[in-house]
Amino acid sequence: MLTSSWQSSTSIEMLRLRAALLATIRCFFERREVLEVETPLLSRSTVSDPHIDAYSLQDGATELFLQTSPEYAMKRLLAQGVGPIYQICKSFRRGEQGRRHSCEFTMLEWYRPGFDHHQLMDEVAELVVMVLGAQPVKKLTYRELFQQFLAIDPHTASEHELREIAKSRLDLNFEEGQRDTWLDILLTELIEPHLKDLTFVYDYPASQAALARIENDQNRIAVGRRFELYVNNIELANGYFELCDHREQRSRFSQDNRQRQQLGKDSMPIDEQFLAALASGLPECSGVALGLDRLLMLQAGAENISKVISFGQN
Repeated sequence: MLTSSWQSSTSIEMLRLRAALLATIRCFFERREVLEVETPLLSRSTVSDPHIDAYSLQDGATELFLQTSPEYAMKRLLAQGVGPIYQICKSFRRGEQGRRHSCEFTMLEWYRPGFDHHQLMDEVAELVVMVLGAQPVKKLTYRELFQQFLAIDPHTASEHELREIAKSRLDLNFEEGQRDTWLDILLTELIEPHLKDLTFVYDYPASQAALARIENDQNRIAVGRRFELYVNNIELANGYFELCDHREQRSRFSQDNRQRQQLGKDSMPIDEQFLAALASGLPECSGVALGLDRLLMLQAGAENISKVISFGQN
């Protein structure tokens, strides 16, 4: 016997607010001549990121994956010369459940040929301010962020230093972890709570470049040309000055799968069509993924993601 309520987890007013937000976003991109596209939800390959797990299903002898992001397919369109594009779509990630997380969520993703990550940050800020209202906009490098709040340089601090800071400031029940693990703990637990304004953090450690290109900063330190946007302590968007080198991308996929195996996870099939698109010539561009449900949470002042989606996880 079913005991859960059949009714929506949100209100009719919130449904109307979501519809208005979607209309606003579409107008924003129409004025800028950015084309709306659709790409498949199912694929024979998926993301290799060790910290993201995809849902899979079996279709006869074929294993298919629900997309965790439309990124690979959208970049294939970019390689065909489609120009600037955006997409509003459902994405799916296993284990994503909580006050700000849902395993099924709505993503806004867009790509700008000819933009670097700073130009794209400016456009992201325009969209977010248009939705949430005028507010201070800050840009800080990853280094500046750690220096401001923890008085350390995250690019040169040793793993021991990072671990000792975390242990002295937080109640932790484990001792071991890779360098990036400690950086993530410090960022999430000790820095994010201070990010009240609309704050862009950019130039991440090269080890966290993901699908962004790696270049030297003004201090001759290799950094990933990526950014994240925080608003009122909420991570809202993740963007890259995109990697275009198919050989380097293949190497990163292989490295991801080695990390997955070390974590006791299955390796993920590499998206050969995406790599072929990169090899054919992806235009220099920047791209960003923005959590639309989280943007609506901020707009409505909601504390739980279930309050802004039609049906929370049953």
